[in-house]
Amino acid sequence: QVQLVESGGGLVQAGGSLRLSCATLGVVFSVGTTGWFRQAPGKEREFVASVTWSEDWIHNTYYGDSVKGRFTISRDNVKSTAYLQMNNLNPEDTAQYYCALGPLKSAREGFVWLRDANDYDYWGQGTQVTVSS
Repeated sequence: QVQLVESGGGLVQAGGSLRLSCATLGVVFSVGTTGWFRQAPGKEREFVASVTWSEDWIHNTYYGDSVKGRFTISRDNVKSTAYLQMNNLNPEDTAQYYCALGPLKSAREGFVWLRDANDYDYWGQGTQVTVSS
């Protein structure tokens, strides 16, 4: 049984940083896409970042417009753990953050960017990030 476990959320002041972790337990996948999404109260779930990977390789990273230049997604394939380094946080980043695991899809032009939550098969329970002004 696949389980995604997030950690690293918390309360931070504006301008601060946090690093979220997402460990994949139960099954070792050789390829995939790991994504981070967030949802604030009263708002729709928003794509934050994703990374495509296979065994020893990290292929591509993608970011939502609101976090580009501030957040960095990475994955340690040996530990089956993904990370989201969040810098220069602002109150608009306050949300429940979820990691998700989906397939590695390829097309003629390369690997497919999975931005829709429906593209992912497994989800973590979420971790709260609160940024105070």
